[in-house]
Amino acid sequence: MTGVELDEANLPHIAEGGSVTVPHYDRSRISTGIVHFGVGGFFRAHQAMYLDRLLSQGKGLDYGICGIATLPHDRRIYDAMTGQDCLYTLVLKHPDGTLEPRVIGSMTSMLFAPDDRQAVIDRLTDPATKIVALTITEGGYLIDQVTGQFRADHPSIRGDLEPGATPSTAFGFIVAALAARRAAGFDPFTVQSCDNLPGNGDIAKKAMSAFARLIDPELADWIQGHVTFPNAMVDRITPVTTDADREHLAEQFGIMDAWPVVCEPFTQWVIEDHFPAGRPAWEEVGAQLVADVVPYELMKLRLLNASHQGLTYLGFLAGYRYAHEVCSDQLFADFLLYYMEREGSPTLPLVPGVDLDAYRHQLVDRFANPWVRDTLARLCAETSDRIPKWLVPVITENLAADGDIDASALIVASWARYAEGVDEHGESIDIVDNDKERVMAAAQDSKGDPLAFLAMQDYFGDLGQNERFTAVYTAHLASLREHGARATLAAFMAGRRLT
Repeated sequence: MTGVELDEANLPHIAEGGSVTVPHYDRSRISTGIVHFGVGGFFRAHQAMYLDRLLSQGKGLDYGICGIATLPHDRRIYDAMTGQDCLYTLVLKHPDGTLEPRVIGSMTSMLFAPDDRQAVIDRLTDPATKIVALTITEGGYLIDQVTGQFRADHPSIRGDLEPGATPSTAFGFIVAALAARRAAGFDPFTVQSCDNLPGNGDIAKKAMSAFARLIDPELADWIQGHVTFPNAMVDRITPVTTDADREHLAEQFGIMDAWPVVCEPFTQWVIEDHFPAGRPAWEEVGAQLVADVVPYELMKLRLLNASHQGLTYLGFLAGYRYAHEVCSDQLFADFLLYYMEREGSPTLPLVPGVDLDAYRHQLVDRFANPWVRDTLARLCAETSDRIPKWLVPVITENLAADGDIDASALIVASWARYAEGVDEHGESIDIVDNDKERVMAAAQDSKGDPLAFLAMQDYFGDLGQNERFTAVYTAHLASLREHGARATLAAFMAGRRLT
């Protein structure tokens, strides 16, 4: 690879020719107002990008981002980002193959917590810090999927709970900083979860408050009463950066970037407007600030996220390995549209300002983008954290309303068939799931007892006792085993028409 190394000094050279957009604002004038835990690809394709847009308008200069890396294996991204002045290239991959690179400059500093934990606390305690944001993944909040309670015995936080301990986790740092700000008479910052999970702000509040209660119950009460945790809906397909992405960036645009981010052109960010300490004017650069994010959240969970489940197991079993391959197949595209129109959409409340029919078709177009190359392996992973939250509520609501459930039943059956761990050609499938052993055992048991998979009540509730659902589900599962995914899907769609 040849090209110009990405850093502040080389921005004028990178901008020559006009094919790459670079920050034209003076980054030295930006002060830190946001601290972000979890400096991964999604954060850099989403939240940091919105702020970069605002900075490009000469606004939000007091909301620069300080990224925090907390885990030892984060050393790699810390070294990569600090080695290029915290700049990185965001590359939009358009459906026609066009690449649109933009150098993002909104993250102006980064701290590696294992090197200097006190520096992290000092940054959080600084009154200039108005927002502490999180993309720590769903599992990072340590909420038990069965009980719904905070996992106070989790090994990752054990050290932070020792008397007098210096924090090492996001929980420890945030709670210690809030305690210090309270003691100093400073206003609390807003804690903003940007993770892709429903009620992300509510979950963050529950987790932080529960952690604080283990240390100081009075502090926990203060956090619950004085710290805001706005919910948000986030949406942008952001696959893992590959070496090929780095090579293309160097060869086509002459940029040597240690850790660029690639993503689809589409982006959506809907945020509840609860920021008493202040916030950037995100609404001026494409974000939606609303009083209630729930309608938008349900739309995404029950249409986009559930449709991912609808395409991934059936597609994998049929021999595909990428989402765009599946959605370029009209049979699969029609199935997803059928599910969304007949089963997902009827469970939604009014979504202000959204044309649901256009949204449904846009989703399929997004999934079919051949340049994003979103892998089915990624979409197939951690299903026990996904289908119970995204699809099971659709099924239960439609059963209660005497609505359609046949497509949803096929999606659940396709998970059960996939979880057997062997594809239609006898090849092993690498099942990735936090509950892998139990899920795979239930799938094997379902060969003798067709309802064994549905017996996992923490995932399916009482669906295994619902005769209407089980009749359709067992028929689908038997067909998947006997005829395969494509033939089963073709038989399902025969005679079914979209309105």
